[in-house]
Amino acid sequence: MKALERTCNIDDLRRLAKQRLPRGVYEFVARGTEDEVGLGHNRTVLDSIKIKPRVLTDVSRRDTSTTLLGRGQKLPLIVGPTGAAGLLWYQGEAQLARAAAAAGVPYVLAMSSITPLEDVRAACDGQLWFQLYLSPEQEISDGMIDRARAARFDALVLTVDTVVSPNREYNSRNGFSVPVTVNRRNIFDFALHPRWTLGVIGRYLANGGMPRFENYPQGMRNSVAGRQKQRWAPVKRDESADWRAVAQVRKRWSGPLIVKGIGCVEDALAAAQAGADAIIVSNHGGRNVDSAVSPTQLLPRVVAAVAGRCPVWVDSGFVRGSDVFKALALGAEAVLLGRATLYGLAAGGEAGGLRSLTFFKEELDRCMAFAGTPDLAAINAHCLQDFGLVYR
Repeated sequence: MKALERTCNIDDLRRLAKQRLPRGVYEFVARGTEDEVGLGHNRTVLDSIKIKPRVLTDVSRRDTSTTLLGRGQKLPLIVGPTGAAGLLWYQGEAQLARAAAAAGVPYVLAMSSITPLEDVRAACDGQLWFQLYLSPEQEISDGMIDRARAARFDALVLTVDTVVSPNREYNSRNGFSVPVTVNRRNIFDFALHPRWTLGVIGRYLANGGMPRFENYPQGMRNSVAGRQKQRWAPVKRDESADWRAVAQVRKRWSGPLIVKGIGCVEDALAAAQAGADAIIVSNHGGRNVDSAVSPTQLLPRVVAAVAGRCPVWVDSGFVRGSDVFKALALGAEAVLLGRATLYGLAAGGEAGGLRSLTFFKEELDRCMAFAGTPDLAAINAHCLQDFGLVYR
C-alpha cells in the first residue's frame, strides 16, 4: 500500500488505477461516450468557475457537516451508483460501502452490482441507498424494491436517464462490452495485470464462479462473461415509462425517493411535481448523451425553477473539493461522486476509497478557509468571482 500512501489527489489515484487495471476495465470507468464531448465539457465548465478569496474572516472553526433527507452526515457528499465497482476489486461494492461509512456519507449500490445487496448491508452499518432502473415488467421492479426494503436500505435512487444502451464504442474495441468478449488483446492485457486477474477474477472463480449480476431476479443473474448474445443489462429498461412510474414506485417504497438523471429544467419540475424527495442533476458523467449540457452549468437554473420544493443535488465530473464548493455555491445541497471513488477503490480497495473521500474533505475544508466560509450555510453565489458574467 506504499503506492497508495504516496497519492496526493484524485488524479494520482486515477493513474494508480490505470496501472493496476486491464485497459478495457480502466476505459470502461474513465471514458465517456461517442466523441466524449460531454466528458470534456463537464470539466471545462467546472474549471471556468472562479472562487472569490476572502481575507480577515474568522474561519478558525470550520464545519463541513450537513443534513440530507433528515439525517446528519460529515460531508455534503454521496458515493454514487457505479456498476463496475465489483470488477475493480473483489466485492468492491462492500469495500466502497465501508469506505463511505467511515467517511460519514451514504453509499448508493448500483442495481447492476456484483456483490448481493444483502452482503453489502451485512458488511456495512452506514447509510445504504439502492439504485433502481425501471423494468418493463412491473413485477421485476417491485421485487427489487421489496428486496431493498428487506435488506434495510435507507433510500431508493430511481435512475431515469438510461432508457437505451449508450454508444460507448471503445468498449467494443476493447472487447469489454458485457458479456466480455475474449480476444487476443484482452487476454494479453489480463496477463500483464496479474494482481487484478488473480486478485479479482481469480477470487471470484475460487468462491463460486465468474462474477454475476447478483441483484437481478433469479434466472437473470448472468455472468459478465456469458454468452455473446447477452447484453450489458440482463434486465431490459422500460422504454415506455413516463412520470406516472414515479408514483408507482412511491406506492411500493415508503422511504426517501430520489430521482437521478435530470438534464433539463422541465424534467426537474416534473420530478418535483411527482413527489421526489430529492433530484440529481446529471449527464451520467458524460457517458450517455454526448452533447448533453453540463450539470454544473444547468444547476443554477434548476435550483431557481424548483425553488425549494425539494433538494437539488448534482454529479458528473467532480474531482476536487473546490469542485464541490462551486456546486454548493451554485445551489446544490450535495454532490455525488462516481469515477473519483472508483479510482480509489481500484488503487487500494476500502483504504483507497476512503482516501479518495479524505481528499475531498481536506480540499473542501481548505477551500472554505480561503473563501471565508466557516460552514456550508455560508457558501453561496457571492463566493464566486464574476458569477453573473459567466451564468447570466
